Amino acid sequence: MQSFIGTGVALVTPFKKDFSVDVDALTRIVNHVIEGGVEYLVVLGTTAETATLSNEEKELVIATVVKANAGKLPLVLGVGGNNTLKVVEELKTRDFSNFSAILSVSPYYNKPTQEGIYQHFRAVANVSPIPVIVYNVPGRTASNMLPSTVIRLANDFKNIIGIKEAAGDIVQAMKLIQNKPEGFLVISGDDMITLPMVLAGGAGVISVIGEGFPKEFSEMVRLGLQRKVDEAYQLHYLLADSIDMIFEQGNPGGIKEVFKSLGLSENTVRLPLVNVNEDLASRLHHFTKKIG
Repeated sequence: MQSFIGTGVALVTPFKKDFSVDVDALTRIVNHVIEGGVEYLVVLGTTAETATLSNEEKELVIATVVKANAGKLPLVLGVGGNNTLKVVEELKTRDFSNFSAILSVSPYYNKPTQEGIYQHFRAVANVSPIPVIVYNVPGRTASNMLPSTVIRLANDFKNIIGIKEAAGDIVQAMKLIQNKPEGFLVISGDDMITLPMVLAGGAGVISVIGEGFPKEFSEMVRLGLQRKVDEAYQLHYLLADSIDMIFEQGNPGGIKEVFKSLGLSENTVRLPLVNVNEDLASRLHHFTKKIG
């Protein structure tokens, strides 16, 4: 799946000061990342604050991104949850004509066993009309999808084409890369270890910092894929402090502060999330000016 080699970005949902979805700002952000050279866009992932969006707002976000993208880049839609039947029902009923794949998170809160995780994704794979990228993010789900489970799914279901691996564990990522079937994509879900994962044989990243600084981050990934190690690490170290900062007080509070600094959107987030404090906001604005 050449479409998903390189840099994908997990789009935020920008809000106005009254907390309504800011369609104009979302359009600006989509244009910003396309012009910055990213390879694909991810809609309604965790970074989009999807948990706080109504069904109507989700449809508005989808329609806005589809219109702004205008067929330029492949689109991936977040379709996941901890109620397998509900996920299956959405996969059976939604129109996926504008999307090239789904990103489906490992079930959170329920804390299933490895067998439970396997059976959940088996149900997803059996009904999904488009390719599936599974998503392992133990920091949010409270369970780790082990490499053995991922490899089993990759071997058993040809439409499970990759994993967004966000355990933050380079050894676990390397086990996936070592044992995966040919063509299966191991995609970083952790901006800080994206370059080491790419150099170890990973396919790229689904990024948050790549949304703020798409030109620099997507170029780093391309250089890594081309094995231009020294040039890639120059860009990694240029951005490393900003990666720490945007996650310091939670996502997407940090990246929304970057967007405010860039003049693309307000920094509004919905409860239970709150804005980053003044100290971090100041550091992020200073960094953004330095890069700009």
